[in-house]
Amino acid sequence: MAAVLVVAGLLFSSSARTAGGSSLRDDVSDLPGLIAQENASVARSAEHVAGLRREVEELSAATGDQQVTALQEQAGSLAMAGGLEAVRGPALEIVLDDAATDGVAADMLVVHQEDVQAVVNALWAGGAEAMMLMDQRVISTSAVRCVGSTLRLQGRVYAPPYTIRALGDTGDLLDALERSTDVQIYRQYVDAYGLGYKEKVHRSLEMPAFEGSLEMRYAAVPREGAA
Repeated sequence: MAAVLVVAGLLFSSSARTAGGSSLRDDVSDLPGLIAQENASVARSAEHVAGLRREVEELSAATGDQQVTALQEQAGSLAMAGGLEAVRGPALEIVLDDAATDGVAADMLVVHQEDVQAVVNALWAGGAEAMMLMDQRVISTSAVRCVGSTLRLQGRVYAPPYTIRALGDTGDLLDALERSTDVQIYRQYVDAYGLGYKEKVHRSLEMPAFEGSLEMRYAAVPREGAA
């Protein structure tokens, strides 16, 4: 269809030039030759265009493959960093538990949110590559909240003891716990009031992929005068 339009356009332009002050009928005998000549020109142009299209498609495909590969590699690294893939490796397990001592203020006998968060933060600082709290995979933005004597995490409620597992170099993770001032304060309460604290090294531990929301949520501060 495109070739027909091109030929028609050429014929119209040729007719216009031929009709410049003379009769078209005087040149009818030249029309077949002109059509053949223009057809050959259109064929050459069409072949050239087809060749250019093939080159564009090949280049687009090659570039697309490279981009897809790059994006896949980037997505893979982000998935690992974001906890979206299951992982396995050496891990350190920490268990925090309430005390059972009588005659002491209840506040001194229970594991608080800041105690759990202190361990979690220390393990991240120690180079943890992945982490679990209870039976859930958590990431660095996971919110850990304690309500009374229970822990709420990603819509689920847990009672102590609280188990925290971190995958990584267990020596570095243990050192990070030793360096954490908050963890050391908790250990003082362990000695003074009998709070639970246990460490266990796993040679190999599998962690599932993170299943929580990756969307960040922020508190909204109402503006003055707003209804």
